[in-house]
Amino acid sequence: MSATFTHGASEQPPQQPSAAPPGGQDEGRKPVSATEAIVQLGQTSVPSGESNIFCLTIIGQIEGHLMLPPQNKTTKYEHVIPQLVAAEQNPKIEGLLIVLNTVGGDVEAGLAIAEMISSMTKPTVTIVLGGGHSIGVPISVSANYSLIAETATMTIHPIRMNGLVIGVPQTFDYLEKMQERVTRFVTGHSRITEELFKQLMFKTGELTRDIGTTVIGGDAVKHGLIDAVGGLGDALKELNRRIKERKTSSSSAEEVKTE
Repeated sequence: MSATFTHGASEQPPQQPSAAPPGGQDEGRKPVSATEAIVQLGQTSVPSGESNIFCLTIIGQIEGHLMLPPQNKTTKYEHVIPQLVAAEQNPKIEGLLIVLNTVGGDVEAGLAIAEMISSMTKPTVTIVLGGGHSIGVPISVSANYSLIAETATMTIHPIRMNGLVIGVPQTFDYLEKMQERVTRFVTGHSRITEELFKQLMFKTGELTRDIGTTVIGGDAVKHGLIDAVGGLGDALKELNRRIKERKTSSSSAEEVKTE
């Protein structure tokens, strides 16, 4: 029995062949031509150069312990967690930008990703583009600072179950406890109150096939769920500000120690 926290579904085209490694060639392979680059990536060249910011994308449906159909665009939590560990350990990475456009997915996988992001010592900023629905909400608020595009949406609704469901009180207790875990995390990492969050979650009449609420851009900020409305430039500006602030505080602490 597993819990899912999704909103909607999307069909995506088959996955494209993996891009060639840096340098444009591999053992026994010819360099990638401009035509192949256009077919694979839609452009003739890829921006290169090392960056002190690591960009992590949470897209499609968050895949947990069960594999989703191949036509689904997914984010696998077993791929995301090692990347977060590597970003935290790498001294060249000074900040993390998390870009979300997700319909939600596995509750425990989503919470695991959110907890990892919230426990990082390096500055983190999330930006919701398109949608940050369902279990995407805790991930959206897990960073030090969160932004949402003006046209982006976030759907807040209760947890649903799939698979074998046993109609006993223990099943409903399990659901309630899992729902509380999500609620506590969101209210603990944002300015929204528990009362308002539950009110949005259990609202009826707004969603056609579900109960809950869809909040758009400025409404998410108004409710205290997200810190500000903005785009990529705003996210990078805030992240660079926090990186600079962290460097300054570290330098001051070192000076105090030497004295």
